[in-house]
Amino acid sequence: MPVHSSGLLMFYNSGEELNIFLVHPGGPFFTKKDDGYWGIPKGLIEDDEDQLQAAIREFEEETGIKPKGEFISLGTTTQTNNKIVHAWAFRTESSGHIEITCNTFEMEWPPHSGKKQQFPEVDRGEFFNINEARVKIYSAQQVFIDRLLNYLKEIK
Repeated sequence: MPVHSSGLLMFYNSGEELNIFLVHPGGPFFTKKDDGYWGIPKGLIEDDEDQLQAAIREFEEETGIKPKGEFISLGTTTQTNNKIVHAWAFRTESSGHIEITCNTFEMEWPPHSGKKQQFPEVDRGEFFNINEARVKIYSAQQVFIDRLLNYLKEIK
């Protein structure tokens, strides 16, 4: 049975270009990984939880930001690990640097050391213009950028 997660793509329009907010995964495995490893804040859907409510909860848990406004459905995508990701976008008036606060997880580190360490679920979040976002985001999640751009063209 596939694993389902839900997330939100936050964006703003500077007047000149669209900017997308992405997060970088925390933990020791991703420290030196950059392009192709960023993604939308997302997480697992709990039993009997509404997909959009899960996306809102996960966004807040991973960023410390309470999302609000209109949520635009971006559909789903299947990542290479067979995880099905449900996504929505929302517009923010915020621009520039955003300080994030997020949940942590515990794991044995270094491996086979018997020592447990805490790591943040995400270690940073940033806005990127569309071209930068396409380089930074997981390849399977690029479809969310395309769908948002199509939606924004249709409502003009």
